[in-house]
This record gives sequence, structure tokens and C-alpha cells, in this order.
Amino acid sequence: MAQPSRQPRQLSLVLTLLLLCLNALFGQAAAQEDEAIINSEIARLNNQSLLWGPYRPNLYFGVRPRIPKSLMTGLMWGKVETYTDYQTSLRYTCEQNEGMKGYGWDEYDTRRGGVQSIHDTENGIDITTSFVKVPGGANGGSWAARVKGQLQQGVPADRKTAVILYVTQEGLGTLEAVKGDDENGYEGHVTLNGNSAALGDYKLVLTKGKGKHPTSDHKVTKVRGHAHTVVQSLTYQEEFLWQAKGIVFKQLKESVDAFVEKHFDKENPPPAWQVFQLENRPGAGNVHIIQSVFEGDFEFDILFSSASAGKELSSGDLTREIQEATESFGERFSTVFAIKAPFTAEKYNKFGRSMFSNLIGGIGYFFGESVVDRSYAPEYEEEDEGFWEEAAAARARNKPTLEGPYELFTSIPSRPFFPRGFLWDEGFHLLPIADWDIDLAMEIVKSWYNLMDEDGWIAREQILGAEARSKVPEEFQTQYPHYANPPTLFFIIESFIDRLYKANGSIPAVKEHLSQGVPLSSASIDNVEVGLDYLRRIYPFLRRQFYWFKKTQYGDIKSYDREAYSSREAYRWRGRTVPHCLTSGLDDYPRPQPPHPGELHVDLMSWVGLMAKSLANIAKVIAPEEVEDYTKVLDGIEHNLDDLHWSEKDGCYCDATIDEFEEHQLVCHKGYISLFPFLTGLLKPDSPKLGKILALIGDEEELWSPYGIRSLSKKDENYDSAENYWRSPIWINVNYLAITQLYNVATQEGPYQETARDLYRRLRKNIVETIYNSWEETGFAWEQYNPETGKGQRTQHFTGWTSLVVKIMAMDDLEAVPVAAPVEPEYVKDEL
Repeated sequence: MAQPSRQPRQLSLVLTLLLLCLNALFGQAAAQEDEAIINSEIARLNNQSLLWGPYRPNLYFGVRPRIPKSLMTGLMWGKVETYTDYQTSLRYTCEQNEGMKGYGWDEYDTRRGGVQSIHDTENGIDITTSFVKVPGGANGGSWAARVKGQLQQGVPADRKTAVILYVTQEGLGTLEAVKGDDENGYEGHVTLNGNSAALGDYKLVLTKGKGKHPTSDHKVTKVRGHAHTVVQSLTYQEEFLWQAKGIVFKQLKESVDAFVEKHFDKENPPPAWQVFQLENRPGAGNVHIIQSVFEGDFEFDILFSSASAGKELSSGDLTREIQEATESFGERFSTVFAIKAPFTAEKYNKFGRSMFSNLIGGIGYFFGESVVDRSYAPEYEEEDEGFWEEAAAARARNKPTLEGPYELFTSIPSRPFFPRGFLWDEGFHLLPIADWDIDLAMEIVKSWYNLMDEDGWIAREQILGAEARSKVPEEFQTQYPHYANPPTLFFIIESFIDRLYKANGSIPAVKEHLSQGVPLSSASIDNVEVGLDYLRRIYPFLRRQFYWFKKTQYGDIKSYDREAYSSREAYRWRGRTVPHCLTSGLDDYPRPQPPHPGELHVDLMSWVGLMAKSLANIAKVIAPEEVEDYTKVLDGIEHNLDDLHWSEKDGCYCDATIDEFEEHQLVCHKGYISLFPFLTGLLKPDSPKLGKILALIGDEEELWSPYGIRSLSKKDENYDSAENYWRSPIWINVNYLAITQLYNVATQEGPYQETARDLYRRLRKNIVETIYNSWEETGFAWEQYNPETGKGQRTQHFTGWTSLVVKIMAMDDLEAVPVAAPVEPEYVKDEL
């Protein structure tokens, strides 16, 4: 068992001493001031604990702090056996098709660190990056990384690999490489000294490490020397610093051109590694390229020491911290995600650790400007028939502008393909993260709501800065303030309230046995006033978002004489086109054709119902006078789902449109859309509609497959057609919602309890096996899964919501252990 690591200040001790001192001095009158001090202290410690990380998830390994302009590092490597190798073999940004057998974090904790494995078959090498954080000082502490390279089986032992550490510093400050004893390079460590306002003084050391450097008896060795480590220090304009490979290749080209002109002998050419070795030019600059060439296996350390921490890190410190982090992670994972039968074999534990680690290891920090169209063109109201054509013409006519810069702390869906923030993905990502570290999850939620404009809009896709935009086609970069996206962050808000109640109400909470920094993972739960302060601060943002949805995504009931319980509760996604409804998140899922301003969307109404239900729970403890406003909306939605969207003929919920006679018409494409009132928890266990929904889920000719629930019924005319994105494939986020709601029904008394129990047991097993089998075969989690074969498809390394499999494995095995019905807690302000 890992021993608790040293902490500069244990949170509980700090808070206890603060309270004792303040109460002793000022008594009860200082209570409010006490709370403010506690909140401030926890916020400070939280920021320090989360400052550094591999927050450049678009890179195979890139470290930066959560500071807009600061020090950043990135790792590159590639083989140099021939003169053409380096142009195609150099690895830096995560890519879909680079000859990888798999890569990702084997274990990772955002507050401590972890270990990542990269299996680069094209370069014939396995790279391991171990990263740890060491708290101390006033500037976010220190950190260190160990990089190991091991040749794969069958690769010649003399394989040459060139490794580059690319270091930049933006903003005000200095960064300078200390010159070595040899003008051609460094025999030992490389040291960079730097400072900035946010980080203070610091030192970055790249150690000599272990491994053989190639030698050459070619005559150019007299000019270039042997394979020393070399440093080139440069100064570039800040807007170009992110273009690492471009800058490296530019410097290589200059070096190679000069070398060829003066020294290249066609009759007796030097080895490739010697040609592609940079000239050693260390000094001051905002770009430092540190290059080493190894023959065979290698290992070196990167040690960042904050001067305010006092002691500089050593390789021995790093070895100890890696071991402690590994032991701590294993112990804690088994506690937080106690995997249940039938997934208790060690292979599932390894799989679960990898899936979760890649989810939380995919957290990144992004800073930059966003492209936004705030023209508010009248065509964007989408009120006329043929509105999609008018809106397209307006988009082509209008010129979007850059807004910001903004910053975002977020967990991304996929490192190679979607390395940026997606609003509707985030809520799913944070469900497992909240189990591990609720305060980290709430920090990410806060980061998203800090992006909200004064109307209550948050852009559904956060493409911040030139580096992020480089991965997105231009036609998809612009964000529109009338476009919504599913408000999945409410999942986390609801979870936070539930945990706050359990920790401080009548339901006992299980306190975790944690080590370094981990008390911060639940500080806002363990200290009730901190949690309530968070809710008070974020509640106005949640409320504003809710009413923005109601104002901008309303559906038309009155113009078409629709009969409904409520004349106000109907909703329509804006941004519809003939083939797509991208704003819904279900891109190409079949909708009524052609699009019509009288359309109503059942999934959107369900999302607004979820928001109203969650806000009512929050208001009970934050704003009791507003509870009735939300419950009234929820009541209207629950009735209107049946009045406007239920088809008795089809036995499911459907979208609606207006027919040629200007009358309400249901358009039923059985699939995920049909399930949304159930998926969002708006159907009660005894609802007569529930039986038909469960029958649809379990019908093998409709949605059920041996690998999970299909996105669209096999009987639908659009099944497996066109793009086939949401027209048959199995998506894990929706299957997770189904499994969760099946569990809820299966553990409550009601007419469908046994049916739900059977579906829950089989679906849970099918989903886990589908994801595991594909992961075992390919080394990757996937964006979606084929309903006929179970194979992963589309985007690889999709460790966003596919990682929900960890929560699914930790759910109860109802076949083995009958579970008592859960008790719905009452949210009482006095108890909180």
C-alpha cells in the first residue's frame, strides 16, 4: 500500500486551524468571513494542484500550465536510418494513421501524474512517458517526466532514433539555455533557466540519461562532432510558436543545406543521422530545440524545478514519485471503480484503468480566439418555409469575426481527431471524472460556464486559437449564437448536489483513503459551505442558460392550433438543414422532411425537461422562491411529451412537423430519438408508455443487437444509409443512459421491473464486451461500433464518452445480487 506522500499543507489541517483561530479571535460574528477565507484557501490549493499537466492532449506528450501565455514543452521522435526517414517518421501531434499499434495512458491522476505507453510500429519503437507533479512553493510546484525508448522485437539493435524536446515560452519573461563545455553539443545535462510573472524563477533540465549515442569515423565528424545533444535557441513571433514541426523542419533544412554545400561527398556520404543533426547554437530565445540521437534503447529525464519550492528535483526524486503514483493509482482505482461481476477478471481491470486514464489524461487547457458570427441576420430566426436555404445564403454573405481570447479547461473526445472542447460531449466525459475527483469535474464545469455570453449562450464547439483551428475545416469553424447543444453539464450539477447532500445530510458518505493532494478531490463536498458557495456562484449561469434555451429554441404551438396541455412547452433545434441537425448532436439522424418552421423535436424537449428538473433541485437549497417556476415548466413538458410527441400507433415518441393541411403530424423514425424521454429520466416507472419503450429497446428487428442498442431501427428506410453516422451505429453515450435508466426501473417496484432487469443485465454485458473486444484487438477505443459485427469504427482513440464503460463495469450485477430500491433524497436547505 502506498504511503501518503508529503504535502506542504494538508487541506483539513489548514482549514481546521483557520477556523479555530478566527473563531477564537472574533467569535460567531466572523462566520461569514471565515467562510470566505476557507473558500479562498481551497481555491488557491486547488489551482496549485491542477496548475501543471500534459494539458496539450493533441500531442503525444506535451506539458503546459493552466496559464494563457507560459512555458510549453512537446516531445518529438523519429528514426533516421535513411535520408528520407525523418521527413515522414517524425512524431509530434497525435494522428489517426501513423502506424501506431496503440497509445495512451496506462494510469493517470490529474493531481499526481501517471504513465503513458506509445507503440510506434512504423518507427519500430515503444515510447514510455512517465509524468509526476511535486507540490511546493508559491508557483504551482515542480514537475518531472521520464522518457524511455525501447526497440520493438525484430528491429535491428543499431536502429537510430532522433529525439527532440521542443520548448517555448510565450508572454513576458526570459528563457535561456546554459552553454555546455563543447561547442558541438552537450556530453551531460542540458539546462534552461527561465522566469515569468506567473511561474517565477525556474530551471528546466534534460538529463544525459541512459543509452548509446552513435559514432562515426566519417571525415565530417571533425566538423560536426559525434552525436552529442545539441540545442538551438531561436526567437520567433508568438503566433508561430505552436507550429513546432514547421519550425523544426525549417531549422533542419537550413542546417542540412549548409552541410551539403560545404561537406557532402556523394562518393562517400555520411550517415543520415549525422546529416540531420542540428547545429549547436544555445542561448536566449522563446524557442529551444533540444535534439539527441540514440542508437538502440534510451532513457532520459525532464526536470522542471520551481525556485520557490526550494529544492531542485533529481532523477532519484522522479523514480520515487513514479513508484508512489503508480501504487496510489492502483489502490484508488479499485476503490472508486469497484468493478462488479461478470467483469472481475484482471483483464477487465487493466482495460478499465486504461479507459479511465485516457479519459482523464485527455484533459487539456486551451487559450485563444474563437470565430463567431454575431450578425444576427433575420434569416437566422428560421421562421419561413425554406429557411435553411435562406440561412445558408446569410452565412455565406456575413463575415464572422474573432472574439476573445478565451480559455477553457476541458476533457476532449479524441486526441488525434477532436482535440478541443465539445459542449454536449463534456457532460458525459465528466461522469466518470466526477466519481474520481468531483472538484476537478466542477472546475471544468466552471471553465465552460465562464465562456457564456450575456444572453446565456455557450458555443457548442470551442475552437480556441490558431492551433485548434488547424484541425478543423474552415466551413466548420464559425460558431453561431442561436445554435444550441444538449446541456449535458446538468448531469454533473445534479451529481454534485446529490453528493453534497449525502456527505452532509442523513445519508452516510464513504470517505476515501487518499494520498498526495487527493483531499482536494472532494473539498467542496467535505466542506459544505464551500459546496454551497459553488452552487450560489454557478446558479445564475445555469438559470441564464435555461431561459436562453426557452427563448431561442422555442417551438410553435399556437400558430398551428396544436392541442397540448401547455401552450408554452415545445421546442425546435435551430440550425436544421435537409440532411443534418448538427446542433442536436445526432447529426444525420432522420428528421421530418423537408425541414419546417413548425417542427418540434422530442429530444430537445427532453433536454429542457432535464434542465428544469435539475434547476428545481438546486433552487430548493439556493433559491426556494424559484422552485415553482421550474416545476411548472417540468409539469408542462411531461404532459406535452405525450400530447405532442407520443404515437400510439408506433408505440414510441416521435418528432413532429406540419403537414400540407397545416396540421400537426408525427414523423416517427424509431431509434435514439424515440427513447429520449426515457433516457433523460422523465418517464416514471409505472408509466404505461414505458412498456412499449422497453419493448422497442429489446426488439432484435428494431434496436437491439448483440453489441448494443442501434441508433436507428433496422426497419427504418434510412437505416445504414448516406453518411450512416447516427443511422445504425452503436454509440456508447446513449447506451450508457439506457443502462442507467434500465437500472433505475429494475430497482424500483413497478409493472416493468423484471423486463427492465433482464434488459439491463444483457445490455450491460453486451456493451462492455463490445468495447473490450475491439480494444483488445486494435489497441484503441472507438467513436462508434458496428451493430452487425461489433467492430470499432470511425475515429480511433475516442476515449471521451466511450470511457463510460468504466462506470458501466462498476454498476451492480443484478443477476447476482438483488438490489434494494434506492431512496430519492429530499433536498432540505436546513440539513445542507
